[in-house]
Order: sequence, then C-alpha cells, then structure tokens
Amino acid sequence: MTTSQLISALIMGLLGSGHCLAMCGGVASSLTLAVKDKSQVKRYTLLYNLGRTLSYCIAGALAAGISQQFASRSTSFSFVLSVLSGVFMILVGLYIMRLTFSLNWIEKVGKFAIWQHLVKLNKRLLPVNSNAKALAYGMLWGWLPCGLVYSALLFSISMQSAVYGASFMLLFAIGTLPAMVGLAFAADKFKQILNHNAVRMVFGNIFIFYGLYLLIIALL
Repeated sequence: MTTSQLISALIMGLLGSGHCLAMCGGVASSLTLAVKDKSQVKRYTLLYNLGRTLSYCIAGALAAGISQQFASRSTSFSFVLSVLSGVFMILVGLYIMRLTFSLNWIEKVGKFAIWQHLVKLNKRLLPVNSNAKALAYGMLWGWLPCGLVYSALLFSISMQSAVYGASFMLLFAIGTLPAMVGLAFAADKFKQILNHNAVRMVFGNIFIFYGLYLLIIALL
C-alpha cells in the first residue's frame, strides 16, 4: 500500500465531507433529538462517528480480502481491479468538482442490495440512551448508500490485503470526521473552505490525474 493511496483516501474523505453532510448530516443531527440526556450529546456524537468508522473499516477489509482471493488466482481479475481503481478515481475527481453525478447509480445499487435490509434495525436502537446504542447507531448508518463511500470502497478492492483495505477506509473515515464531528461542535468556516470552488477544482483535478496515472500503469 503506497503513501499516495493513503493520502488519496484522506483527501477523498475530507473533500467529500460536503456530500457526507448531505447524506449523513441529517442522521447525525437527529441524534441530538434521539438522545434523552442532552448532556451526553457530544459523547454520543463521537461514538456515532466511531461506529461509522468501524463499519467503513469492516467493509474495506471484506472488499479487499475477498477480491484478493480471486486476484491471487487470476491475473485477468487483478488487471480488472487495477483498471477499476483508475476509473473510479477519475469519477471521484469529477464528482468532487461537481461536474457530474456519475456516482449516483452506486447509491441506488447499495440501497437495493444492502440498505433496505439494514435500515429495519434502526427502530431497535432508538432512543439512543447508552454508549453501546450510540456506537451501534453509527455502525448501522455507516452502511447508508453513499456514492462517495461506495466509490472509496470499490477503490479499496485493489488493496493487497484485508488489512490494507481496512486502512484505506480508515483514512477515508478520518477525512470525513472534521465536518461530521464539527456538525455537533460548529465548524461553518471549515465547511466553507471545503465547498470553495477553487479547492474542489484543484483536488478534483489531482484525483483525475491520479486516476489516469493508475490507468496508464495498469495498461502498460
């Protein structure tokens, strides 16, 4: 696992925070209403985000671990993974620059295949009145169908092992934390910086060029 991959995961999460706020922000905000003891809101918010991070890591470990079992038996499969990594990195770059909504189809697939089954567990966790429930609430909503998260997950399948896959998703989750935790502790200035067009254009282009680099390496 290269340093550039780790940095990509972190930046992907950081710049995707605006999308995370749109997808998960309402859930995180509703956590305040779901908590009976308002003095525990900050603690439960941190546990919620820890649970979300754990779900990302578990998903990354499963995706990378399973894919590498196939890749180790087939050079063709390994080649496909390399190409997909480049393609999705380019899509993420375009998505960050808000030039396309090319990741929306992933959300639809995730909603049909995963989320419609898991969301039924939500009622068992409300009201959030314990540390365990706050953690479990975050772990559940970590599987919310989000194009950016699923793209990071699809990129993680190219990692060489389950540990690397989990590490990639961990860095992605860390990138989302400033905005998600800031939702509870107020971080308007930070969100304005992330949503600035110049910032998005610069980093979006970085992702696109990195994706093209990955494609060139795979095709050589």
